[in-house]
Amino acid sequence: TGETLFEQNADSRLPMASTTKIMTALVALGEGDLDRVYTVKPEYAAVEGSSMYLQAGERLSLRDTLYGLMLASGNDAAECIAAHCGGNGGSAQFVRWMNEKAKALGMKHTSFANPSGLDEAGHGSCALDMARLAVYAMQNPTFARIVSTRTASVGTRTMTNHNKLLNQIEGCIGLKTGYTMAAGRTLVSCVERNGQRLVAVTPQDGNDWADHAALYDYGFSTYPAKLGASLGQTIQRVQVENGMSATVPLVAADSFAWPLAEGESLELDVELAGSLRAPIRAGRRAGEAVFSVNGKEVGRVALLYGADVAPRMESALSILKQGLPG
Repeated sequence: TGETLFEQNADSRLPMASTTKIMTALVALGEGDLDRVYTVKPEYAAVEGSSMYLQAGERLSLRDTLYGLMLASGNDAAECIAAHCGGNGGSAQFVRWMNEKAKALGMKHTSFANPSGLDEAGHGSCALDMARLAVYAMQNPTFARIVSTRTASVGTRTMTNHNKLLNQIEGCIGLKTGYTMAAGRTLVSCVERNGQRLVAVTPQDGNDWADHAALYDYGFSTYPAKLGASLGQTIQRVQVENGMSATVPLVAADSFAWPLAEGESLELDVELAGSLRAPIRAGRRAGEAVFSVNGKEVGRVALLYGADVAPRMESALSILKQGLPG
């Protein structure tokens, strides 16, 4: 939902290490053809730091390289992706796209200087910005599938995801680890339980595995999600003017849930798009369900008519009669 459940120094700008690669993957997914095959250039086969061990002259797809980027945290994969997807502008153009994406997502304390996360002047972010990025990224099904993968084979290599939380925490579905001397241990993760997703971010945290487990125990127990609407659920029946049926059901076009603290409740108000007069066609937009907590709006779901309602017969005959000559 984008709601912050707990924060501490969330706006402090720090190095982000390989959690940078969340943005690298997102930009690549938007700019590149996943099945396009390219050849690894020698300069990208010997990049410092963590690696998927690309070989000069090796041919592989962007899809395979993304697995090396996110599971093995390959700096070589990051440089190859940036050069491949950046077109004539190469890595420099790709990094510009990363910064443009950050700005579009409201990441006010973030700037990227490279696609890998290696320490460099002007390269940094904060916990709140990285949380925003993670929430957005997990909405991309291809990205979510990659970061939840525990092992993957590319060519003759088998890579294991560096994110140990996939095996340690119930419901963990991602995201990305990071480490450099300047950044220390940096971790962005995502956990889903009972249909509710939470994201946790800890820059410069030497006890990150345990801290994330504690954060999720706190988040899920203190702010359980309350389901306000489920897809296809009848939210309300409303009166129909001039209809063969006196009422028509309004059904939710999507699901909606919101985390609630103890003592809070999810309030519902229905806003209709217009007067309800027959004839009515099922599936057409009727209005919106508006959800609030303590008087503050937190979300909306479109409402559709759940049934056809024909006009009353006498009205139909009257309309026909008015249309006859004489």
